[in-house]
Amino acid sequence: MISRYVKPEMAVIWSEENRFQKMLEVEIFAAEAMSQLGLVPKKSIEIIKKKAKINVSRINEIEKTVKHDVIAFLTAIVETIGQDGRFLHLGMTSSDVLDTATGAQLRQSTKLLISETKKLSSLLAKLAKKYKNTPIMGRTHGVHAEPTTFGLKVAGWYCEIERSIKRLEFALETVSYGKISGAVGSMAHLDPHVEKYVCQKMGLKPEPISTQIVPRDRHSIYLSTIAQLGAALERIATEIRHLQRTEVAELEEPFTKGQKGSSAMPHKRNPIISENICGLSRLLRGYALAAMENIALWHERDISHSSNERIMLPDASEVIHYMLVRMQNLIEGLNVYPKNMQANLDKTKDIIFSGTVLLSLVDKGLSREDAYAMVQSAAFDARENQISFEEACIKNQNIGKYLSSAEIKRDCDIKLHYKNVDFLFRRVFKR
Repeated sequence: MISRYVKPEMAVIWSEENRFQKMLEVEIFAAEAMSQLGLVPKKSIEIIKKKAKINVSRINEIEKTVKHDVIAFLTAIVETIGQDGRFLHLGMTSSDVLDTATGAQLRQSTKLLISETKKLSSLLAKLAKKYKNTPIMGRTHGVHAEPTTFGLKVAGWYCEIERSIKRLEFALETVSYGKISGAVGSMAHLDPHVEKYVCQKMGLKPEPISTQIVPRDRHSIYLSTIAQLGAALERIATEIRHLQRTEVAELEEPFTKGQKGSSAMPHKRNPIISENICGLSRLLRGYALAAMENIALWHERDISHSSNERIMLPDASEVIHYMLVRMQNLIEGLNVYPKNMQANLDKTKDIIFSGTVLLSLVDKGLSREDAYAMVQSAAFDARENQISFEEACIKNQNIGKYLSSAEIKRDCDIKLHYKNVDFLFRRVFKR
C-alpha cells in the first residue's frame, strides 16, 4: 500500500521485518519442541537463539537466485547460526512456517482493528447522546419524510459499529490458527507435540485438518469482515457527504487552519475525508472477493492464493486501519448546525405530519384508502398554494367531518415524533 494510506501502527505489523521475525519464532519454537522430544540437542537450541539474526536485504538477495522465499529465509538465518542451523525446519514444509507466521500477524492486526473500532464506537456514542433531542429532517429517497433527531441517526451508526466489533472478534478467533503438519498435513515426519507447542507459543490454535496449508476460508472471513466494516464506515461517510451539501448544510467536516478546498475556487470546503473513505471502501470489497476465490485450491494446495495474499492481507489491513483513524478524526471534529436542521424542517412547512393525520382519520373509523386520499389532497393543496398543512386540513371539508381544528393542531406537533427517543436510547446504551 502506498504510504499515503498507511499508519505506522499497522505498517509495523505487516513489515518484512515483523514477517520474518514471526517466521523465525516458528522455526525456533519448533526446534524447542523437538528438543523436548530428544530430537535436537538442547545446547544447539541455545546457540540458535543466541546467534539467529534477521537480515532482510540478505534474504532478498538470496531469493533472487533460489526463487523461493522460505529457502532464502532459512539460508540467511543458517548463515548467522552456523552448524547448529541444521536443526531448523526438520520435517517441516514452507507453509508450516508461512501460514503460522501469517496467523500471528493476522492476530496482531485484528487486535489493533478491534481497538480502533472501539475508539470510534465511543466517539459515536458521545455524539449521539449530545444531540439526542436535536430535531432533523428524516429523508427517504432523498426527500423529506418525517422528523427524527440527529442523535437517533448517530445512534444507528453506533449500533452498526458495535456489530462490526463483534464480527472482528469472531474474525480474531477464526484467524488465530497455525499448522506444523508437514507437506500434505499428514504429520508423516512430525510429532503432534511440535504443532501444539509452536501454536501455543505463537498464541494460536492448531488447525484441526490443515492439508499443506491453513484452509483459506479463515482468511476470507478476515477480509470479508474488513470489507463489511469498510461498508459501515462508507454508510456514515455517505450520510455526512449528503448533509454537507450547500442546499442542506446540516453537517460539515472539520476544516483545519491553512487547509485549501479547491485550487480554482477559494471558497470551497469539501467533504474530502468522507469521499476518501467511500473510495477506499470499494477497494476492500474487491479484496474480499479475491479471498473467496482463494478458498478452492487444487488438492492439498497450490500457490495461486499466495501472490494475491502478499498484496491484499497487508493492504486491506492498512487501508481499513487508516479509514478508522480518519473516521475518528472526522467524528471528533464534526461541525453540527442545529439551526440549519430546523430551517430545513421548516422548508416543507408541516406537511411532514401527514402520516399522523392519516392515523387519526383511520382511528375515527375511515378506511385507510379513503383517509389517505383526503390527507394527500390536503398536502398537495398546502404545497401548491403555499399554506400550512394544518390550514389545508382545517379547510378541507372531508377531513373537517372527522377531525376538529384542535385535533389537527395536535397532530401537527413535532413533539409527537420524539416521544420514544428516550426509550430507544435506553435500549441502545443500556442506561
